[in-house]
Amino acid sequence: MPQTAHCWRCKIEVPMLDEQEWDLVHQCLLQGPAAKREAALARYFEITGFRETNPNAIWHHRLSLFGPPCASCGKLLRTPRAKLCAACGAVVKRSA
Repeated sequence: MPQTAHCWRCKIEVPMLDEQEWDLVHQCLLQGPAAKREAALARYFEITGFRETNPNAIWHHRLSLFGPPCASCGKLLRTPRAKLCAACGAVVKRSA
């Protein structure tokens, strides 16, 4: 089951795909333009139950692109290597 998280680009909570789910959707995104739109959107809906309307948005609804949740606000960090949370400004403390 996909994890719902805040997408900083879309500015809403959306289902994020893990790598296994991403592989299924990614195959559709790599097809031609007309097929890409319909197949990718249908596959994303099939997996998540969320009706995305923009196939380009699916490219960044992938958990591995984000970092862990912020210890302060709980939103995912924008990247795995983020040093501060873009949502709340908290400094990310990394364990040694």
